[in-house]
Amino acid sequence: MAFPCLDALETRSATLRERVVSTDGPEPCYTVGRHRRFSSQVPLLLDWGGILPTFEIAYETWGQLNEARSNVILLHTGLSASSHAHSTPENPRPGWWEKFIGPGGPLDTNRFLIVCTNVIGGCYGSTGPSSIDPSDGRPYATRFPILTMQDMVRAQFRLLDHLGVTEVYASVGASMGGMQSLAAAALFPERVGRIVSISGCARSHPYTIAIRHTQRQVLMMDPHWARGYYYAGIPPHAGMKLAREIATITYRSGPEWEQRFGRRRADPARPPALCPDFLIETYLDHAGEKFCLEYDANSLLYVSKAMDLFDLGQAQQTATAARRRAHEHRLHAPTADRTQTVVDLAPPVQPYPAPGPTSAGDEASDEAGDEAAARAVRAEPADPTPWPTAREPPADLVAGLAPLRDHATLVMGVASDLLFPAWQQREIAETLRRAGNRRVTHVELGEDVSLFGHDTFLLDLEHIGGSVRRFLQA
Repeated sequence: MAFPCLDALETRSATLRERVVSTDGPEPCYTVGRHRRFSSQVPLLLDWGGILPTFEIAYETWGQLNEARSNVILLHTGLSASSHAHSTPENPRPGWWEKFIGPGGPLDTNRFLIVCTNVIGGCYGSTGPSSIDPSDGRPYATRFPILTMQDMVRAQFRLLDHLGVTEVYASVGASMGGMQSLAAAALFPERVGRIVSISGCARSHPYTIAIRHTQRQVLMMDPHWARGYYYAGIPPHAGMKLAREIATITYRSGPEWEQRFGRRRADPARPPALCPDFLIETYLDHAGEKFCLEYDANSLLYVSKAMDLFDLGQAQQTATAARRRAHEHRLHAPTADRTQTVVDLAPPVQPYPAPGPTSAGDEASDEAGDEAAARAVRAEPADPTPWPTAREPPADLVAGLAPLRDHATLVMGVASDLLFPAWQQREIAETLRRAGNRRVTHVELGEDVSLFGHDTFLLDLEHIGGSVRRFLQA
């Protein structure tokens, strides 16, 4: 039996191996074209104790800044997006929100100056794991410090300071950007006027954490990942391809694929194959192939982990503030003393206890399992947060979002979204209302409107774009 999918994998490895000996090296250039660059020489303290002694932010702008400097929209990106949301004279390639930005568009460049950045931790021009560590001239790799969504936002506001912008008209984002649009207002409530959060959340939930964990695992199991030190060798393209295929499954919806692919095979005249055979398999295979060398593997690990750590609950914000106070003195220490927080690759010492019995054959171990679970609960109390409902958002989250009570906020969700289910946007809206916000607009697109799942925010100019336009013009 032939295995063309494995042949393609081996051919790509061989090609990359040949590039190792060339002057270019094997690592691809991830930038998507010309962009502006802001360089900060002031150290940035990160939420988990790391410090970036210097950092760069890649950004692009569209529109003109008004005389009062009051018309700026800060646009936040998804996990793997660059700052190139729309074409520019320097880079005419269409951007990821090309139809949403422009004269008369949802983000109207006749009225607003749109600023979009590549997040720190990324690989499209901003400082990330593939960047050079100034202390030794080598790529950071997995010596790069752990990041949070709030760290990324603080870096963005350093850029705004550089541009002379004290307040943004709106903080706008979808997916990961929908998390950051909320984080920006929570961190700098006096500097954010309005909030647009599309297909995002106010705290990451177990299902999405599990999905991202699985992606990281398949990537890290690629031998070429080499614990993150692959920049002089072959990048972990196989792991990246599989990680992207997993992600793609969560970006769209089953009903859409039912209509688009059904059970059709690519070539019904040929015998079935173990390599991609059904149309849906070839679609996922193509998505993985296209992405595997377009994005840095370590950036995927760090940025996705930052998404997992996201929680705007009061307890988490209080703990983070205490951690930052404990590390602030290091900002004034000599450079050599600013030791970084290294990624810990070890699993927990105490594994999570196995669940109770699932069949009659498991009953013998039930008592032992209950005892182990009880020990684990005594060692680490379970999260007391109740299951989220529209009627009773968690009190901790209500307290955490209290600084947003005066911000006009648009929250949008999509019923067919698997990655950020619509109940998570309902949670945001209801939590803001419970916190005292009377200016919340919540829009949920049903499956009769969109079957595109999480990717709806990229595709639906009429409903997503129309709602954003009306909200920003109100």
